[in-house]
Amino acid sequence: MPVETTGILEVMPVGRFAPSPTGRLHLGNLRTAVLAWLYARSDESPFLLRFEDLDTAAVRAEHYRTQADDLAALGLDWDEPTISQSDHLDRYRDALDRLRSADLVYPCFCSRREIREAASAPNRSHAGHHYPGTCADLDTAQRARRSEDRPAALRVRADGIRVGVIDELLGPIAIELDDFVVQRNDGTPAYHLAVVVDDAAQSVEEVVRGADLAESACRQLLLYELLDLTPRPRYVHVPLMLAANGDRLAKRHGAVSLDDRRRRGETAAEVLAFLASTIGLADPGEPITTAELRARFDRDRFREQVDRSPTLLPDDFLT
Repeated sequence: MPVETTGILEVMPVGRFAPSPTGRLHLGNLRTAVLAWLYARSDESPFLLRFEDLDTAAVRAEHYRTQADDLAALGLDWDEPTISQSDHLDRYRDALDRLRSADLVYPCFCSRREIREAASAPNRSHAGHHYPGTCADLDTAQRARRSEDRPAALRVRADGIRVGVIDELLGPIAIELDDFVVQRNDGTPAYHLAVVVDDAAQSVEEVVRGADLAESACRQLLLYELLDLTPRPRYVHVPLMLAANGDRLAKRHGAVSLDDRRRRGETAAEVLAFLASTIGLADPGEPITTAELRARFDRDRFREQVDRSPTLLPDDFLT
């Protein structure tokens, strides 16, 4: 398969925000949500909310509500219906069946430890790939023996193909793909498969999310190709908001959620104003509403002016 590059389309794209209801949204999540909303609503496009809740061990029932409430408190709205991945397992089963029937996936019995050891072996042949293809060519008897020890995950046959996208903020991104997981060994559809199937089912044409997921776009574009799904979205990977030491924001860092900030005496409007100021959409201390942000947001100007490096929140801000 040749290298394929998705560029910037002249469309009014359907946008979305897709959190996992495993806890309160932190300030970085909220800023990404604001940007995803602005990219869609500034073009008068639909904006969808989807809960990525396939990791049932981590999902907490109350956080469907707390996350939606926090978004609404900032002034964000979305188009119905709001969906949850757990309600659409048939979509992923159908996609996996299509990949199986075309011999595009294979069972993998490797543990994480085995993968780490194989990937670090000095004589391995898959240089530069995270997964070295250990299970790619097992015969039926070998698979039967391995299945006695542990259930199999499913990996897509990427075979080191180089796939690229053009991100609206980051520019060209291209990586060589290893054989990545599309179904975990407990039968749960993996993130890359589920997000592609969902975005296609909801006609999502623009994906705005954190820059830590930028390389994921290449894996997901391959699945769009293998499953022959459309529309294929354009991507906007926005800067991350991190703790002062560069770690992902977490409760241990202090007042990281809207609820935390309220306990410190801040209003949702003040939190929105702070988030907007960190990405150059408002002056420090300037009160602003989402309606005002929507009126002033211009994607071309934002692309030219935004600081693409992560925002590091000082310890004294969070504690």
